Amino acid sequence: MFYGVPLTLGVEEEYQIVDPTTYNLYPFSEQLIEQGKGVVPDGELKPEFMQCQVEVGTPVCQDIHDVRRELLRLRRTVCDIASANDLRIIAASTHPFASWESQVITEGERYSEIIGHMQEVARQLLIFGMHIHVGFGSSPENKSLMIEVMNQLRYFLPHILALSSSSPMWQGKATGLKSYRSVIFEMLPRTGIPQAFKSFAEYENFVKLLGKVGSIGAKDHFDPADATKIWWDVRPHPKFDTLEVRISDICTNVEHAISITALVQALTAKLIKLRKQNLSWRGYRRMHIIENKWRAMRFGIEGQLIDFGLEDEVPFPDLIQELIALVDDVVDELGCREEVANLAKIVENGTSAENQLRVFEEKTAAGATVAEAQHAVAEYLAKETVLGVLD
Repeated sequence: MFYGVPLTLGVEEEYQIVDPTTYNLYPFSEQLIEQGKGVVPDGELKPEFMQCQVEVGTPVCQDIHDVRRELLRLRRTVCDIASANDLRIIAASTHPFASWESQVITEGERYSEIIGHMQEVARQLLIFGMHIHVGFGSSPENKSLMIEVMNQLRYFLPHILALSSSSPMWQGKATGLKSYRSVIFEMLPRTGIPQAFKSFAEYENFVKLLGKVGSIGAKDHFDPADATKIWWDVRPHPKFDTLEVRISDICTNVEHAISITALVQALTAKLIKLRKQNLSWRGYRRMHIIENKWRAMRFGIEGQLIDFGLEDEVPFPDLIQELIALVDDVVDELGCREEVANLAKIVENGTSAENQLRVFEEKTAAGATVAEAQHAVAEYLAKETVLGVLD
């Protein structure tokens, strides 16, 4: 417990399933999940929108060391099952060259409903994410605190996105962005940076309104669980009593995923500590945060975000040092000092997005065709996904 808040952790990752010869996407999630029965507990392997995707979800983790153990176990398990079927797994938020038009949609009422409502927009969702849950518990007091923390945590979402960026390529082209997944996902309604809420009751009333008018469920019987159809970059999860950070691309390197999870927990703890001291992080309007999110999408860690207090741009490496210093007084209690400190290494060595572009540029500079360079990027991603996982 941290000031009466559990601060437990959970992480969901969505992987690509690929043919190791062509490195194109391969529809195999149903078979992979079936073969996973008896190997992992029920619910840890789940289908996603397309058959070339599979989602894993850790059990509830008490600290970042639990997260490390569970993420390594789940990545290893999925990779082993894929390998037994002459397939491989990639952790990246877009594929270097695959087309959404050729993918097989997963059968099921939820996915049929999404297509029915979203049409061509939904069919383009060939994207893969990472969701980080921080446990708050179900008490009214802690739910109220969750909304306060969510309002303030929004400011840091662009930083988290930049650190996780892994989707610079789309449909065979370098997009010029570090997180093109964010562009695709924001074509859906109820996505992006949420507004600030005055209270948990105000949030609940908004959810009930969407249910009443049929935006997130059937008009005639409102189900609070339908709030999972609100896909904001951060949201209260209606089933797990967690604050769920959804803005992240999936990290190709598992150590990056662990460090970003540690940062989310540490920022949450810092904001709770401030609240218990009758202090708070300065509130910023949604339009300010959206401006920084665009910069994170476009430039990633190589860009500058705006310090709206200073009314100036700040290079991302400086911002990370500021973030590490900001949470310095909570990381020891949480046991995540090393993981948070490793954020500086992500900035130094590059995210998946920078490294994908580096591989592509090196191959084309050496005379490779575009197709050969794309293949090399996919091969790099497959190797990086299992780095430190299968050792």
